[in-house]
Amino acid sequence: MLLSVLLNKRDTDKLKLFMGLFKRNPFGHILFLKKWLIRIMGSMTHRRYRGFNELQIEGSEIFKDLPDTNVLFVSNHQTYFADVVAMFHVFNASLSGRTDSIKNIGYLWKPKLNLYYVAAKETMNAGLLAKILAYAGAITVERTWRDKGQDVNRQVKMSDITNIKRALEDGWVITFPQGTTKPFKPIRKGTAHIIRQYKPIVIPIVIDGFRRSFDKKGIRIKKRGILQSMVIKEPLQIDYENDSIDDIVGKLEFAIEQHSSFLKVIPQEELDAEEELNKKRRWEY
Repeated sequence: MLLSVLLNKRDTDKLKLFMGLFKRNPFGHILFLKKWLIRIMGSMTHRRYRGFNELQIEGSEIFKDLPDTNVLFVSNHQTYFADVVAMFHVFNASLSGRTDSIKNIGYLWKPKLNLYYVAAKETMNAGLLAKILAYAGAITVERTWRDKGQDVNRQVKMSDITNIKRALEDGWVITFPQGTTKPFKPIRKGTAHIIRQYKPIVIPIVIDGFRRSFDKKGIRIKKRGILQSMVIKEPLQIDYENDSIDDIVGKLEFAIEQHSSFLKVIPQEELDAEEELNKKRRWEY
């Protein structure tokens, strides 16, 4: 208060601007730096979804009506990075008034800074690019079933759950409840526990075309001219008090179209290609 009296208005504005440069989120990330990372990475990746390939979006009008915190987005997963980068584009474009479109990247100038995504710690520590992407919003967790290509069986770290809770209290969180890019794998019950405990609004997202467009990491463009799609659905109806964990898991499977009943709509050639790739990976191991 005394400092404000001693300084004139121009000096006060300069001081506020200076202090704003070092404002941090609950995870200690400097928001000014995070904003510029999103701007730069968004500009570099925009043509991957509107140029080399075309991203078809449906349902993004829902974003403008959501509260600013405690929203959980659940999605199927096709690549390590391209999926979530596309979501950053779509979310920010929609919030700036571009419904179902990422045309004109001006929306990157004021990105949503309280947007997070859950990712495996092993993945986000693998190289400089992954660490840069992690600073833009990753909540890193240790997988309980897989580590460095090997099957493991370990307890969930409570610090990981606490970090997801902290992110939900601060904003929006994207998670891929299967925990893998392989299609039709089981939904991990940890996501259902988080939903039941913290009672977020749950928005399902279904993506397609990313596996055909990019390599597994989602960095190298594998094929051009692919129609990618992202469908944002209405909030999932959950009885937080009475639905069991299995009930919630079942709802998630159907909502992100990863229940076995959806297998019949997947082209056989895509399933064959996935199986051939898995055989190759096993041979390499």
